Amino acid sequence: MRRAEQPQIEMQIAPLIDVCFLLLFFYILTSKPVQPEADIGISLPGTVAQDQTIEFPDEQRIEILETGAIVLNEESLDRPESPELPKLRAILARYKQGSEANKSSPMVTIAVDDHAKHQRIVDVLNVCAQVGLNHVTFAGVQNETP
Repeated sequence: MRRAEQPQIEMQIAPLIDVCFLLLFFYILTSKPVQPEADIGISLPGTVAQDQTIEFPDEQRIEILETGAIVLNEESLDRPESPELPKLRAILARYKQGSEANKSSPMVTIAVDDHAKHQRIVDVLNVCAQVGLNHVTFAGVQNETP
């Protein structure tokens, strides 16, 4: 038995390419262009540089008492046994950010009691260095005896 020859089917590729290009053009012309995120105007929260200077404290005064207590601008902070001083670090970080936004240099004055432990002074200096305060000066404690 002889097999019957099947006619060979040829596929025309040129019309197929034409249809693909027509579909591509259709989708390009009818699609809406998506606005990239970089072109959307948004403002993020944060500090903004001021055009004019505002009233801002010139310096922060840190007192180290004989007991190891830390007093910042007459406000007692942290426990005397805490070497990390988290409250002091948070306040000084905000002070530095505010000073930079106000275009002024943040300054800290440390007043140390004569009988305070040296380690407590080092703890306060470490906090100042971690926050990035470079203008640190020392002052003596004034006793209020007549």
